[in-house]
Amino acid sequence: APRVHNSGHWSIEGAVCSQFENHIRAVAGLPLGSTDVVRPTVMINIIGQHPKTEDVLALNGAHLHLYNKSERAGRKLGHITLMPVDSNELTNLCRQLAKILPEPLALTDDMTI
Repeated sequence: APRVHNSGHWSIEGAVCSQFENHIRAVAGLPLGSTDVVRPTVMINIIGQHPKTEDVLALNGAHLHLYNKSERAGRKLGHITLMPVDSNELTNLCRQLAKILPEPLALTDDMTI
């Protein structure tokens, strides 16, 4: 079925024209917008349990999207989009998120960005 996909939710903040807008444009027969990246963007899914909203929003450059779903093991409840200035900031933001998320990110010192 033609629809937007979860893997492209990063485009809400991270692309000139999001996958949602381009989907509407395509259905309406309008020219598609640019999918150029505004700046490096990372999307992290929130699975099973909600993080503390205020903790996520306190992170510089974090955008929180909650889907108004009840908590349940394995259920996608939302996502967080990070828009770091550079790879160092990305690493720092991911490490901070690992402390905030109920099921923390698995990070190692040798992670490649």
